[in-house]
Amino acid sequence: MKLLIFVLDKVENLEPVLNKFEHIGIKGATILESKGMARALESYFDGSFLGSLRAVMEPDRQDNRTVFALLNDEDVSRAMDAIEQVNGSFSQPGTGIAFTLPVADVRGLNKNY
Repeated sequence: MKLLIFVLDKVENLEPVLNKFEHIGIKGATILESKGMARALESYFDGSFLGSLRAVMEPDRQDNRTVFALLNDEDVSRAMDAIEQVNGSFSQPGTGIAFTLPVADVRGLNKNY
């Protein structure tokens, strides 16, 4: 098993990504509101040029979302492909980041998974 962690910068793509997951048989995920380091630091540097510039260029920018999904090994590439089909290639800026971690001990998972 793998834990897929996907940080989505384009929050408007969250629902389409989750719909795509459901369509390919991924039955569950946990979504957290999250904020990148640069966005978090903006509030610490009041009056800085970079913070001011970002605020002017992206006044309505929402925070991002972090999606966690526990997957069987054979589902990982299909999940990554689904994300890219909706969100665009990870080689493009602003699409986020996705990676997996191995999972060794799982408890509390629905037996129908």
